[in-house]
Amino acid sequence: MKVLVTGGAGFIGSHTVDLLLQRGYAVRVLDNLQPQVHPRGKPAWVSPEVEFLTGSVTDREALSRALEGIEAVYHLAAYQDYLPDFSTFLHTNAESAALLFELIVARRLPVRKLVFASSQSVCGEGRYRCLQDGVVYPDPRPLAQLERGDWEIQCPRCRRYMDPLRIDEATANPGTAYGISKYAIELLAARLGRRYRIPAVCMRYTYVQGPRNSFYNAYSGIARRFALQIMHQLPPVIYEDGRQQRDYVHVQDVARANVLVLEREEADFEVYNVGGGHAVTVLEYAQIMLKAFGSDLHPLIPGEFRLGDTRHTVSDISKLQRLGWAPTVPVETTVAEYAQWIREQRVSREYLDAAERVMREQGVVRAARIGDGPGSRRIMA
Repeated sequence: MKVLVTGGAGFIGSHTVDLLLQRGYAVRVLDNLQPQVHPRGKPAWVSPEVEFLTGSVTDREALSRALEGIEAVYHLAAYQDYLPDFSTFLHTNAESAALLFELIVARRLPVRKLVFASSQSVCGEGRYRCLQDGVVYPDPRPLAQLERGDWEIQCPRCRRYMDPLRIDEATANPGTAYGISKYAIELLAARLGRRYRIPAVCMRYTYVQGPRNSFYNAYSGIARRFALQIMHQLPPVIYEDGRQQRDYVHVQDVARANVLVLEREEADFEVYNVGGGHAVTVLEYAQIMLKAFGSDLHPLIPGEFRLGDTRHTVSDISKLQRLGWAPTVPVETTVAEYAQWIREQRVSREYLDAAERVMREQGVVRAARIGDGPGSRRIMA
């Protein structure tokens, strides 16, 4: 089977490509080598066994050429950032998915399956339990609440603080343009896939970690940010109060999940959470990263927050586990592996400083009013 992987030079894409090659698939990659992610061009980890095409998934002609002779598609290319580029998220992510269906249907291409990269951002703030009102699916925290350093989720009815629940695939309440773009992909996959009998699967990734995660782009996440800070003798700076729960999963476990759903017919037209199955607080993660670098620094909690961040995001992965998948790499191993990898790269502090400066200039990172609420204090953890 010949498989197209859009975004195949990227983080999740390249690991998925490697596994597909190991399993005997012929692979074509379409990647625009976005300078924000790949400023040095095509990375060395792209296998010479791959047929590599440079182009954008939003370009009709480029995507059409990439689909020639293809039997299955992983649509992993996406625009990711913390900046308020709202139209770009919808154009790059959702419109490209629609274009993919459009070309397959119009040209009657023999594509037998589509696997789409979705995201836990589709779920927004997820699921919570209120002692009075039961299970609640809250909207994003109001800006005024964040500005006073009041971090936890309140019940919209009784205003009590609530306990987070694991997030299942039935949850969909995106609070960001990125999350909305991914939910649009899920709706396209379900509606158009069934209508035109093109099996489609959507994979809701949580916080994917591991080597090859671009250190140029701020959206690459917590591992990049903490590692760059520690490598330059800076304390890892934690947003909010560090008690946010996250669900970290190794990229190779994600690649296994991607290949599994391609090969299993019972996965057709389904949405799957892909997570690590274990809640880790941001403060715990910082300590794990410090240990991986052998650093005696301490995390810094200045009472800042980042617009669009969720409070707690931990996935219910039981649905994918019933298909025969399970995460295999502990977060401590993942962090140690990433720390070793990033040490070997040509990394300067400018990548950290530039991203932080832009997020502050754009109002993405803001400070809570000192003394107005819990977590607004500047403390060393």
